[in-house]
Amino acid sequence: MLLERALTDPAVRPLPPTAADLLRGMDAPPRLAAHLRAVHDVALDLTAWLAASCPAVAFDRNAVLFGAATHDIGKTLHVAELSAPGSQHEPAGRDLLLSFGVPPELARFAATHASWHEPGIEIEDLLVSLADKVWKAKRVPDLERLVVDRLAVASAVEPWEAFMPLDDCLDRLAAGADERLAFQNAYPIGHA
Repeated sequence: MLLERALTDPAVRPLPPTAADLLRGMDAPPRLAAHLRAVHDVALDLTAWLAASCPAVAFDRNAVLFGAATHDIGKTLHVAELSAPGSQHEPAGRDLLLSFGVPPELARFAATHASWHEPGIEIEDLLVSLADKVWKAKRVPDLERLVVDRLAVASAVEPWEAFMPLDDCLDRLAAGADERLAFQNAYPIGHA
């Protein structure tokens, strides 16, 4: 089964078991599972860097990792958005996770991963969004600025002092984009 192979391929670190079980229960497209693993893999490194480099920044690492592992789960319902632009998967993903008993504080990432400027966006939401961009080496200055502002305030440093180490971290993460893209693209959108 292609979904199972996408969930267990040793090329990328595994998803949290709860997230993998959700994808199995929804019979998710293999490409979606591979994408979520690639973003989760980046989130593992990003959150490890943040915890080590910016200890003054309080964040829920497990929430970020779960969010990275499930942020696009609504694409199980809106499969066309796996290969074309669209945002219907965002509220659908949140609702889908809620219907599977995922707490609202974790289900929110499916809806917030593209909503950086909305009220109530927390550092965890920004980190999921950042992982979802940098996994493919995409740098988004306004998103990064929001993260830098949070890091600077929490660490009581000037924004440029927060930006420089974050920029180095994101450059390192972006360097692995070709391998992650190849991993994702090795899996089909459909189950055939």
